Amino acid sequence: MFYGAVVWDPWLILAQIVCLQCLYYLTLGVFLAILVGTRVSRLSLVYFFDFGAVTASTVTGWCVIGSILLSSVAGAGYMLYLIERAKKCLDFSATLYIIHLFICTLYGGWPSSITWWVVNVTGLAVMALLGEYLCIRRELREIPITRLRASRRIKLPYVHVVSTLLMRMSRMKLVKLQLCL
Repeated sequence: MFYGAVVWDPWLILAQIVCLQCLYYLTLGVFLAILVGTRVSRLSLVYFFDFGAVTASTVTGWCVIGSILLSSVAGAGYMLYLIERAKKCLDFSATLYIIHLFICTLYGGWPSSITWWVVNVTGLAVMALLGEYLCIRRELREIPITRLRASRRIKLPYVHVVSTLLMRMSRMKLVKLQLCL
């Protein structure tokens, strides 16, 4: 993806939202299976979408909180590969959590637990900030030019002449240094 002119492509944006949402819930399911599945007899959608499961008063609730926060860290990693732009990370993170709020409201009603709000706002912040940090690090990496094979190099007329002159000058300096010693 080139970072020049911004092209409005709603199908790409929709596909990125759907992929990010699916990967988030897949990762949340894996973490819930690991952390909560070992504590309860039957894992259900309650742990995904019911605000009553996100509580700090039980060990299972802390496992749900840990699963949500670990999923937001993984979501930041997914944004590095799906979104690729630091300035879009907050938009996609907010979209993911707004859709999650909508699904939670449909499943169990409006979340009235302060713990649910704190955990999800923290997850949003972690995903957005870590995603931006990772994307900025990728955007600021140097572009490796030396990886090009000799057969695929593009030969520019003056680059070859300049590089040959520089090589000869450096050899002459080495000869002068050896004569001085």
